[in-house]
Amino acid sequence: MAELLLLDALPRQALGRARVFQEHTDLLAESDEWLLSRFRLPLHVLLQICTVLEPQLARQTKRSNPIPPHLQILTSLGFLATGTFQREMGDGSGVSQSSVSLALPLVIKFLLKLTPRYITFPNTAAEQIQIKTDFHAIAGLPNTIGAIDCTHIRIKAPSPDAFPFLNRKQYHSINVQIISDSKYKLLNVVARWQEERTTHLCCKTAQVAYVLRKVRMEMAGDRGYALASWLMTPLTIPQTRQECLYNQLHTRTRAVVERTIGVLKARWMCLDTAGGKLLYTSEKACQIILACCILHNIAVKEGVPFPDPAPAEEMPQDPPHGPHQ
Repeated sequence: MAELLLLDALPRQALGRARVFQEHTDLLAESDEWLLSRFRLPLHVLLQICTVLEPQLARQTKRSNPIPPHLQILTSLGFLATGTFQREMGDGSGVSQSSVSLALPLVIKFLLKLTPRYITFPNTAAEQIQIKTDFHAIAGLPNTIGAIDCTHIRIKAPSPDAFPFLNRKQYHSINVQIISDSKYKLLNVVARWQEERTTHLCCKTAQVAYVLRKVRMEMAGDRGYALASWLMTPLTIPQTRQECLYNQLHTRTRAVVERTIGVLKARWMCLDTAGGKLLYTSEKACQIILACCILHNIAVKEGVPFPDPAPAEEMPQDPPHGPHQ
């Protein structure tokens, strides 16, 4: 008799474990204003990104009701734009937290494959002339091809050795080097975890220096960098009127990269302290940073309005942070 009761209970137990599917929200049906507030990009740009990434995210599965690729992309962009918890992003789009956790690294992975397309140093003469002309229009400094600076992106304390990531402001971070043009486009980004940062930073900077020496162009950097034939830095103690004027022009020119960093962090709040900190390993945090830089350049290329409020023009005097430290 007990065996018959057990057999009768098995179908009911199977029914009790039936999967419950959440209704997926059609986020692309919303207005551009709403999409900009949630994902920092308008509909036509989101559709472009979905078109590029969708073939790689569409996977064959034996399970029913798979998450559409465009929903994986939008949920991931929502996290990058707000820095909020994955569960909150999933609840807003009808996706579970575990599904968001699986989708995010895939979207990041395929975004990183777009790096050679969207983050490139100007190679053609026409590109170089245009950038130099734009920089000259700011303050009159000639032959300037870019502005260089570093910024700290807050991360959780890495384990087991957290000390190398502790910065002078006493929090753990990735120190990211950025080169931008005068139109807020990123020309070069170095975001590496500590084990590879010094070697890669020196290598990338050496490559840039070689190109600049070859074409006889210069970049503007702050006092954290050493003066070089390809890198203009401000004079520490200007003596003459001409030296003071040079410092003023240099400051106005280099301010472009400060504003670019401000726009980058305002658009992708996961990189800003207002969005908390990146609760990932240092390697994954670097991947997220670079993905945000790619999305930033896509937004600049497509003329997406800068986020409000506009970033303040700040000129902090940082200690050496380049390969010469």
